[in-house]
Amino acid sequence: MSALKVSFSILRSNVLRKASKPLSVMTAVRKFNDHQTSPRVPLEKSINHVTLLGRVGTNPQARGSEAKPVVIFTLATNTNYKYDSGEFQQKTDWHRITVFKPHLRDTVMEYLRKGTRVYVEGRILYGEFSDTSGVIHYTTTIVANDVIFISGSKKSEIEDVEEKDESSI
Repeated sequence: MSALKVSFSILRSNVLRKASKPLSVMTAVRKFNDHQTSPRVPLEKSINHVTLLGRVGTNPQARGSEAKPVVIFTLATNTNYKYDSGEFQQKTDWHRITVFKPHLRDTVMEYLRKGTRVYVEGRILYGEFSDTSGVIHYTTTIVANDVIFISGSKKSEIEDVEEKDESSI
């Protein structure tokens, strides 16, 4: 006997046994089908993973409350493309990065500065809020799981190069 027939057979006998009045086979089948299609919590895997490499646009800001602190900063990523004419163009996308993890939050707040090149891994989070006028605003943020410092700010890199050039004279 197949597993489905065994399962149906057990379910049917349980349904028939628990019923206060005798049930027909069709009623048992309906109950079996209802059982199979009842809403359940899905146990499937899904992926919400974002990887960004770019430059910090704003110094980190501490937000939230003492009970639920958060650090927020912006990150610029660039997309480069070439027109048919041969001209190169660069488009910048801005991302709002939110850091909740305590140790990561403290490190970002202490060391991250505007212009620093960083690698961010996290997940995308959509939200909404109402302003004082009752208008609903939609938000998108990247909740950082990891922030890896690639280099200092562009300005400090330029200063380092200038210092090396002057020392070689």
